[in-house]
Amino acid sequence: METSDYRPLGPTGMKVSPLCLGAMMFGAWGEPDHDESTRIIRTALDAGINFVDTADIYSQGESEEIVGKALEGRRDEVILATKFHGPMDVPMGQTGDPNGWGNSRRWVVREVENSLRRLRTDWIDLYQVHRPDDLTSDEETLSALTDLQQQGKIRAFGSSTFPAHHMVEAQWTAERRGLGRYVTEQPPYSLLFRRIEADVLPVAERYGMGVIPWSPLAGGWLTGKVRKGQEAPETNRSKMFDGFFSDEAKLEAVEQLNLLAEDAGISMVHLALAFVMQHPGVTAPIIGPRTMEQLESQLGAADVRLSSDVLDRIDEIVPPGRNVSPGDEGYTPKALTDPFLRRRRTA
Repeated sequence: METSDYRPLGPTGMKVSPLCLGAMMFGAWGEPDHDESTRIIRTALDAGINFVDTADIYSQGESEEIVGKALEGRRDEVILATKFHGPMDVPMGQTGDPNGWGNSRRWVVREVENSLRRLRTDWIDLYQVHRPDDLTSDEETLSALTDLQQQGKIRAFGSSTFPAHHMVEAQWTAERRGLGRYVTEQPPYSLLFRRIEADVLPVAERYGMGVIPWSPLAGGWLTGKVRKGQEAPETNRSKMFDGFFSDEAKLEAVEQLNLLAEDAGISMVHLALAFVMQHPGVTAPIIGPRTMEQLESQLGAADVRLSSDVLDRIDEIVPPGRNVSPGDEGYTPKALTDPFLRRRRTA
C-alpha cells in the first residue's frame, strides 16, 4: 500500500490506509504468543498499513498491551484506535460492578487512563464507544469525550455498532449542546450483511463520518474455506458457538460467492474485502488476522478493483440492503429484547 492510497478519516484531517489492522485476535482470544502477535503487527506496518484498531475488552486488556509493545518506536506513524464500553476483569457474559462498564462519564474517564497505560502512549487518535448504552444519555458521553479531547488525551472520537437513528440523535445532541461529535462509525458490514447500506452508510455519508467496518469476512464465512457439502473448518468462533457454520442460507450464498470469485480469478478473501472497500461511504474495513498466513492472504485486497459485472452478480446473490441471516446485527436494541417495550401493559 502506498501513501497515495490513504483515505481521509472522516473530517479529522488524518489519513489512513485502505485496510485497518484489527487486534482482537492478539492475546488469549486468538494468538497468545506476544512475540508472534508483535511480528504480525509490524509486518502489517511494513506493508503500508498505518491504522490499528483494538479495544479494552479484547482479551481483557491483553490486546492493548500487545499493540502498545509492538508500536514502540513507531507510534508517531500510526493512527491508533481503541474502544470502551464493556466490563473489565470479569468472566465473559458477566457485568460485575454496575459502574464498571458502559458509557458514563465515570467509566469513560477511568477507562481511558487504563487504555493509555496499556497502550504505552500519551494519546489515542480515535477513541470509540464500543456499543450503545440505553442507561446513559448522549450528552453525558459526548461531554466526557469532548473534555478528553480538549485535554489532549484523545484526538477524535467515534461510535461502533450504533443504529442509524442513534447516530442521528448523537449528531443533533452535539450540535445543540456545543459538544464534539462522533466523526466515525464502526458497523458490521460484509457480503453477507448488507442492511447498513439502507441506513447506517447513508447517515454516515450525510454527516461526513468515516466508516470502519468490522467483520468484512463475516467471522470466517468468507475465507474460501467454507464450502457447501464439505466439512466446516475449525475456527475460534466454531469452537465457541456450536453449529456456527451450519446456516443453510449462508452456505448457499457463500457457495455462489466462491464460484464468482473463481470466475473473477481472485480469492474469496480478496472478493470480500474489495467489495467492502469499494463502497463510497467506507473508509477502511478492519482485518483481524490471527496468523501471519491470514495477514498475508488479506493484504493484497487493497489492490483489487471489482468490475461492474462482478458487483452486479453480487447484488443478485445478496440483494443490496439485505442480510442473509437476521442474527448478524452485532447489537440488539432493548426494544426487541424486552417484551414489555413492545406490548401495552394490561391489568
